Parts: sequence; structure tokens; C-alpha cells
Amino acid sequence: MELAPNSLAFIALCNEYCCAVENCRESEPAEFVASMLRLLPRIYIVASDLKPAPLMEDVDPYVESYLDEDYYEALRREIENLLGPDDVYLEVFEEDMKYSDTPIGMSVSEGLCDIFQVLYNFIAMVKDAPEDVVNMALHAVRADFQSYWSQRLCNLLRPLNHIRYSSGEDDDSEEVDEN
Repeated sequence: MELAPNSLAFIALCNEYCCAVENCRESEPAEFVASMLRLLPRIYIVASDLKPAPLMEDVDPYVESYLDEDYYEALRREIENLLGPDDVYLEVFEEDMKYSDTPIGMSVSEGLCDIFQVLYNFIAMVKDAPEDVVNMALHAVRADFQSYWSQRLCNLLRPLNHIRYSSGEDDDSEEVDEN
């Protein structure tokens, strides 16, 4: 069994995302946000198009947990510190929102780390693994994408977009002098 190019692209994007999150301390806030806005849509597209090879009937797909809680929390705090007050945003697609009269605050850093946890565990499991294990992990991460983290990813794009374009720092448009 040979992995499809889309599966290989997904693995590469997962690795790139994990590296960006792990190295957030070396980034400027605007640089980090721009990086997330480049990576997240690409991950979404490739993950939604994953078509791993069929599994044998007796295989229940799973991804082992490799990320410990302390590392998750350290990265979450790093991103929270990097984003400062921009880390908190109001979420309208939260399940509890339909039962609430008040807005629900969410954290960009927590959302990014939730996705990081899924992708980190996936990368750790498939690194140097035989293709049948990689294929099984692709099935598991695709199912998890469909049921959970695809919505999380989409929800993060709005506040990240707001952070990037509300500051005015990245405005590449030059005002044209009409004289």
C-alpha cells in the first residue's frame, strides 16, 4: 500500500503547524497570526479531502496520546501571552450558545492548542510507522476532523483574521495620490 499524495501533504502540513505552534515564542504576534492564517485553511482543505486506503474489517482506527498536559498548557500560555488581550473572542458557534443570553468567551490559544494536540499525537504516531499504521491513523484523524476539530479550526479563523486586519499594521494598500 502506498500513501496518496494528499495523505503525504496532510502529514507535511501537520508537521509544519506543530513546528509553528512549538516555536511561537520566537515569533512576533503579527508573524504568528499570519502563519496560522496561512496554515489553517490549507489543513482544512487537505483534511477534508483525505481518502485513506480502506481498513481491514477488524481494525478500529485510533491515535495514541503522546502530548502531556504540561506541554499543552505551556504552549497555550505562550500563545496567550503572545496574543495578549486578543486571545479572547466571542464565539457564536458554541453548542451552549443556543441556551444562553450572554456571549460565550473563547480562547484563541486554547483552540490552537486543541488542534495542536490532535496533530501532534497524529505526527508522533505516524513518525517512522509502517504504512498500515499510518493509514489507520489517517482514518482516525479524519473521523476526529469531521466530528470535532474541523469546526474548531473554522471558528479560529474569524478571530485570527480580526487580529491580523484590525491592527492596521499589515495594510499593504498604498493610498494613491490623485494629484
